[in-house]
Amino acid sequence: MSGQIIGLHDWFETPPGRYLLAWEQAQFDQAVADVFGYHALQLGLAEVEGLRTNRMPHRWLALSDPAMLARSALVTDFSALPFPANSLDLVVLPHTLELSPDPHATLREVERVLVPEGRVVVCGLNPASLWGMRQRRAHLYRRLGFGDLFLPEAGDFIGYRRMRDWLRLLSFEVESGRFGVYRPAVRSEAWLDRCRWFDNAGERWWPIFGAVYFLVAVKRVRGLRLLSADWRRAASRASAPVPIAGKMHRDTTHRQQEGNGF
Repeated sequence: MSGQIIGLHDWFETPPGRYLLAWEQAQFDQAVADVFGYHALQLGLAEVEGLRTNRMPHRWLALSDPAMLARSALVTDFSALPFPANSLDLVVLPHTLELSPDPHATLREVERVLVPEGRVVVCGLNPASLWGMRQRRAHLYRRLGFGDLFLPEAGDFIGYRRMRDWLRLLSFEVESGRFGVYRPAVRSEAWLDRCRWFDNAGERWWPIFGAVYFLVAVKRVRGLRLLSADWRRAASRASAPVPIAGKMHRDTTHRQQEGNGF
């Protein structure tokens, strides 16, 4: 069965795919719920509703495959987005970079369209996990002429630390990061249920070896200083006129003191 899987779209219909999708959906729902602004964009993977809980008035799903046009607001090249610079408040990338033919160009384009202090949310498969090790072993077996892949063949793993380095080079500051999906790389629904306890154990004992990682990063701009919420009141106080009566009283008192020899 796995030998026929060519992408994440089909793989999400399998038991491990549904398990992974459920965890990722919960993370996106939590991460984007309180991100405010006007414009939000999801790049790729319509199976994940990355903006479902976000309340911005303008939200788009962009895909790179014209065959999926009915499910999205637009079809575009992810390395050349049809948005002006500094125009989006939030961009979510569900496995977008690992499936992209040029992940560096895609991430640079995301940085371009985000406003200062805008957020990018990234999830990706972790090569340093039980799932990643099984995939590497399956690739070795296939070169020897037997065996099937566990994960989709499309796309390349991008490690967690490597992803953080890419974000840092583009002046993003990682706000939060976590791992999830600790159950073994099995295809059976029954075995996944039996291994449910791995989720709690993995979260506690081997947190960096989850099958997937999840990152939230903020676009920082050097020299940018955000004004506090009371900047209007502070400005009005600074420009308030000085009472004329009080000033005249002080001037009169000063002249009287000079006349008395003080």
